[in-house]
Amino acid sequence: MEKYDIVIIGGGPAGLAAAIAAKNNGVDSVLILERDKELGGILNQCIHNGFGLHTFSEELTGPEYAQRFIDQVHALQIPYLLNTMVMDISPSKCVTAMNKVQGMLTIQARAVILAMGCRERSRGALNIPGYRPAGIFSAGTAQRLVNMEGYLPGRNVVILGSGDIGLIMARRMTLEGAKVQAVAELMPYSGGLKRNIVQCLDDFNIPLKLSHTVVDIRGKERVEQITLAQVDKNNQPIAGTEETYDCDTLLLSVGLIPENELSAQMGVSMHPVTAGPKVNESLETSIEGVFACGNVLHVHDLVDFVSQEAALAGKNAAAYVRGTRCGRQEGFAPIFIKAQQGVRYTVPSTIRPAYMADKLTLRFRVGNVYKNCYVSVYFDQERVARQKRPVLAPGEMESFTLTRQLLQKYPYPEAITFKIEQDI
Repeated sequence: MEKYDIVIIGGGPAGLAAAIAAKNNGVDSVLILERDKELGGILNQCIHNGFGLHTFSEELTGPEYAQRFIDQVHALQIPYLLNTMVMDISPSKCVTAMNKVQGMLTIQARAVILAMGCRERSRGALNIPGYRPAGIFSAGTAQRLVNMEGYLPGRNVVILGSGDIGLIMARRMTLEGAKVQAVAELMPYSGGLKRNIVQCLDDFNIPLKLSHTVVDIRGKERVEQITLAQVDKNNQPIAGTEETYDCDTLLLSVGLIPENELSAQMGVSMHPVTAGPKVNESLETSIEGVFACGNVLHVHDLVDFVSQEAALAGKNAAAYVRGTRCGRQEGFAPIFIKAQQGVRYTVPSTIRPAYMADKLTLRFRVGNVYKNCYVSVYFDQERVARQKRPVLAPGEMESFTLTRQLLQKYPYPEAITFKIEQDI
């Protein structure tokens, strides 16, 4: 059995940033396990720009952004195993993995960082009626085919879902010579970033049909037609609103699901909204010494935020291994963070003030589009902070900086509550 201080599951942007932070915080025994044939994760197929504005103050493509971190991993001589699938992680942090060179591996870790990323929701989860012909792809699969494999999935395209990958693929397919007829979105608002709506749809005159969904797929060998219909407030199709499109390809961009089979299998407590682990201020899960970051924790909109979060997880895992976590103070219960009144969730979901740094970034998403509103923060029943926001949308992750100074003014509340409030 091999032994490492920290084992990181996943070699994408989260795993790379966590490994670098752990190494830079005094832990030399770090190992990255990656199931793909190269480091970088999903960024390798994201050849569009827009990455790195927060991290490097310049626009990079996905591969360029990933390479900055890969270079640091090489410079720090952090070991990694590619083509290696993790099969099991025990509650005692014993990792079982396999690859075709070494066969079955057993690695005992003192700390584990979960950075497995997320996967796309498939057609099977949508219950779309109709035939099951060829020509139906997830947007991410189509992205890999075009950008890495050199194949064009189709020439006459309809896209269901306005997540960021779907919006980006609308532009990408257009640039490759395909005709994108429409992007349909079940909700009355887009699930992607505003900049992607403008740059990927508006700039190419691709219509975005909100409150629409696919109600029928026709075609025997290959997709021949799909039918869109408008939906009511209960997301049920409205009779008489059907529109039929002749097409050979349907791309699905209908949500991302954190890859948490390993997490659940080892007994980590999961959050019902994010489908990721519940974590505290250290990004530590319900199992001591097991940390989570990136899209396995909750789905991010910008990879820069993934890197920031993963660096915090790596730093805290290193402090755990070295036994240098700040301010141990027993006897005080953790403070629970509640999401109410338009806020869907927060990360973290609990805080232990004794372990908190001077500043802590809490990230959250809202459940609808709000204009001219406030993000209000309550300690128990008392409002302690209020931030004016001109627009809040589900497609964009929000953040709030909680300071130790604010906690000292209102010591030891039982709960911190985040709400969306109108001007009152």
